Amino acid sequence: MSSETKGDRKATLDAASWFFNVVTSVGIILVNKALMATYGFSFATTLTGMHFATTTLLTTILKSLGYIQSSHIPLADIIKFVLFANFSIVGMNVSLMWNSVGFYQIAKLSMIPVSCFLEVVLDNVRYSRDTKLSIILVLLGVAVCTVTDVSVNTKGFIAAAIAVWSTALQQYYVHFLQRKYSVGSFNLLGHTAPAQAASLLLVGPFMDYWLTNKRVDAYNYGLTSIVSYSFSFLYFILFGCEEELRKVNRSL
Repeated sequence: MSSETKGDRKATLDAASWFFNVVTSVGIILVNKALMATYGFSFATTLTGMHFATTTLLTTILKSLGYIQSSHIPLADIIKFVLFANFSIVGMNVSLMWNSVGFYQIAKLSMIPVSCFLEVVLDNVRYSRDTKLSIILVLLGVAVCTVTDVSVNTKGFIAAAIAVWSTALQQYYVHFLQRKYSVGSFNLLGHTAPAQAASLLLVGPFMDYWLTNKRVDAYNYGLTSIVSYSFSFLYFILFGCEEELRKVNRSL
């Protein structure tokens, strides 16, 4: 393949990656927001379990068609990942419930330095001086907002800390498993999605009842809300497609 053709292909993949990123990132937020605010489906943990159940079905179909190659990941590694991922989901939900929206968003920013810290400690990564200065600025911003936000309380701060660390560990572990076992995003989802779906669908209704004092089985499931669920699942699936596209793009 000539360098010009390779450059054109990379430019096309760049454009497609940006398009998928915008569509999936914005779309899933809008659809889930509509589900929770407009249609009153305020069961975030259960909804995530339903997402992973749909992902399990999709990866099973793709594997049967030969688009996903068989691979092996030890059960212990899958359990670790599921624990990190589930703590991340529940932690974020509880953090949003107990903290102001502003502090919730600021807390999410602190995942950047935490993720960098994990790479330094676990992978011996070294960052440039400019990157270190940027991380220090993020930490100063988080510290100022934490001190000045009067709505922050002890349990909210603990929930935010759990959410940040578990999410950073989940992101690190995704890359760790992909490197260690040479698996792609969809292949990794094929291993982890069934366990996440089962655990979240089992725990989700109880967690959501504790958070909202509402029962998921008592919700009025209408045609419009079912269509919204379908779009929500579609956007969740597109997340995996976008990740695979970015991975191919990075290899060029």
